[in-house]
Amino acid sequence: MNKSSTLQNSLMLPPLIGATDSWVTALGLWLMSIVVISAFGVSMGALRSRMVPATHLLASVLLAAALTSCAELAAQAWSLQGLQHLGIYAGLIALQCVVLEHTGFFQSAWRDRLRLCGVFGALMVGMGLLRELFGNGSFHLVTLAPGGFILLGLLIAAWQAWTRPTTPH
Repeated sequence: MNKSSTLQNSLMLPPLIGATDSWVTALGLWLMSIVVISAFGVSMGALRSRMVPATHLLASVLLAAALTSCAELAAQAWSLQGLQHLGIYAGLIALQCVVLEHTGFFQSAWRDRLRLCGVFGALMVGMGLLRELFGNGSFHLVTLAPGGFILLGLLIAAWQAWTRPTTPH
């Protein structure tokens, strides 16, 4: 795995842990991410060939910040309470756009982009659903950030145990 994809994947971790205390919050952040990342990809696609390489990073930062701010204002107008649950995680979408641009995400095949967005959304909504389900019972810790880390660790361990090939002894 190269450093760029490690950075790309590690930037998905904070919203996965912090913004998935309920499935509604997770779905809201995922939808906001899809809208902003799609608009960013289309806009940068139109601008990329017209820019000098030295201005590429600055342009992508400004565009990502502008699109994320517009999405936050639209979310605030639509549902202020929903935006308050997202907190700082909505602002991290701009950083994710810049990193995706840097790693060549928008130059990859559309199937790869769709798969990554789908997996991220499924993880977000799945974590939100599990945390809300377990948090309503006696496991209130699951709705807090440390409980999100614990639940994610258990899910990763279960996935590795499920997909690990068995070796005969």
